[in-house]
Amino acid sequence: MAETEQITVATTSAGPGGTGEPGETVNLPVVELLTGRGFITGKSGSGKSNTASVIAEKLLDNGFGLLIVDIDGEYYGLKEEYEILHVGGDEECDIQVTEDHAGKIASLALEQNVPIILDISSFLDEEEAETLLTEVAKQLFAKAKKQKQPFLMLVEECHEWMPEKGSMGEVGKMLIKIGKRGRKHGLGIVGISQRPADVKKDYITQCDWLVWHRLTWNNDTKVVGRILDNKYADAVEDLDDGEAFMMNDWAEQVSRVQFHRKQTFDAGATPGLDDFERPELKSVSDDLVSELETISEEQQATENRIKELREELDKKNSRIAELEAELQDARDLSRMAEQFTEAMLNQADDYNPGRTAQEEMRRQRERFAEQPTSDGDADTNSEADTDSPDEQSPEPDETADATSGGGFGDAFSAFAEDGAAMNGGSASDGAETNGSSADAGAAMNGSTSDDSATNASTADAEPVSNGHADNAAAATNGASADTGAVAVPANDHTESDGATEADDEDLRAAIAEAVEAEESNGATGSAEDESTSDSEGPAVYGDLRADIEELDRKTRRMLAYYREQGPGTPLNAHFSAGGSGDRTAAYARNRELRLRELVEHVGRGKYDSRIAALVREESDRRLDDDEVESVVSRLESAFLDGNGD
Repeated sequence: MAETEQITVATTSAGPGGTGEPGETVNLPVVELLTGRGFITGKSGSGKSNTASVIAEKLLDNGFGLLIVDIDGEYYGLKEEYEILHVGGDEECDIQVTEDHAGKIASLALEQNVPIILDISSFLDEEEAETLLTEVAKQLFAKAKKQKQPFLMLVEECHEWMPEKGSMGEVGKMLIKIGKRGRKHGLGIVGISQRPADVKKDYITQCDWLVWHRLTWNNDTKVVGRILDNKYADAVEDLDDGEAFMMNDWAEQVSRVQFHRKQTFDAGATPGLDDFERPELKSVSDDLVSELETISEEQQATENRIKELREELDKKNSRIAELEAELQDARDLSRMAEQFTEAMLNQADDYNPGRTAQEEMRRQRERFAEQPTSDGDADTNSEADTDSPDEQSPEPDETADATSGGGFGDAFSAFAEDGAAMNGGSASDGAETNGSSADAGAAMNGSTSDDSATNASTADAEPVSNGHADNAAAATNGASADTGAVAVPANDHTESDGATEADDEDLRAAIAEAVEAEESNGATGSAEDESTSDSEGPAVYGDLRADIEELDRKTRRMLAYYREQGPGTPLNAHFSAGGSGDRTAAYARNRELRLRELVEHVGRGKYDSRIAALVREESDRRLDDDEVESVVSRLESAFLDGNGD
């Protein structure tokens, strides 16, 4: 392409502001057009779109490449004479494109010199149209730096992308960049607008050539006066259709010119009453379309795959939520069952407290029986009882149940059943003889008699506590203060005429002593329980804190969210903990909290902290509300700051 090559687009016209003779040919240098910055303006119907189409036709006639950004869908008429690729979002286009096609569109334009109409008039989503135009402009600028191929970009209604007032989007920034820096890469731009007052002045003032068609609004004519001169501001209102003032750097003067009429179908003309006849349009090579279709097919396949994966993920997440809800329901039922069982056992214990006391006294008696003997006399008496051929030892069952060596409750029961045991012994015939029985063989003071109801004890024999007790600690009066056994005073002298009856006052005193001892043991047990309760808190705290500190930081922060905010979804808790909002990660961390029973499902996909309930469970409900709250408050330091202590 010769540097001096030109195209003819208009002739000079007569009138105010004109220079030279009317009818002279007006030529534009091709290189200046393709690589420069131009601006065409005029009110609707003044001929600005016709001027842009004439320039496009002349460039296409000479085989030069260009890309037209069509806002209103009025340039497809060029296809009547030229093989030009029409792309956009409409079925009327050769192929529908998205931002994913931007790179290929730029390659076809610059590398294969394919003229292109980028029609964004049919995009209902303005943001989608802006994204497409931004990507195409970026790709053109990037590829032009490498190709160094003169190429022109015509942009209709440029005031929408490069506004004088208000914020400028990515499209406007990219077009301004092309205007400032595109020339040295061979990439030119022409902005077309019917409202010059609304176009960014930074763009207009940098243009190499400008065309001013008829303007009537005061704001727009003022722009003409500032850039050209006030005499042109008045004359621009009287220009005919297609007539304009043209200023360019290479002529260094303002000319009044009449642009030629376009040769192709005028798709932008205002519809009239005549029937509309759409011309037969030329089609482009199938190879060009197929290259773009391949991208569309790959894009569609990718979108379908993404959709399938999202649906699959949603199904899995829904299933996980269902399983978590079922698991939580099962745990709730299990806890209810445990609480019901515990309530029933407590009710049974409250209904028959006597049985519990008897069992406790029986355990105390067994512990007493296992203690080593501290008095040798007791062993002596036992040996005397065993070695005497005439004496018969009481049966084990009789000794355990009929004597007072056990607890007060057992002695009292034996007394009620037999009706004859006064000092812990029993007689089959109901005759009381100082705690001995003639026929039953039950020993009262460690001896028995098979022939008469005489006193089997001797003056120097040590009395045995309430009958026979193997390996029991010897007691002087046969009573033990530790076990609460009923102690019966033994006679300290031998009577030849038989045993005397036990004194009622001594019996009552012994009973009172046993009751007092039992109450003392009960108080001791309460103190031990209280001590256990006091130690329960630290033990529970240590175990739960260790469990919480095993969690990673985000999981602890999720626990803190539930504790601070109350019921919430795993996604909200994960986001609050610093997560990215990834659903899989959120439910994974929430599942770990749930498995450790630190949170529980409370319905509708929400979870809440159950630390207080867990403290109660771990302490077997021995801690009161204040103690539970104290443990929970101490545990909060393990997760509220996300790091623990």
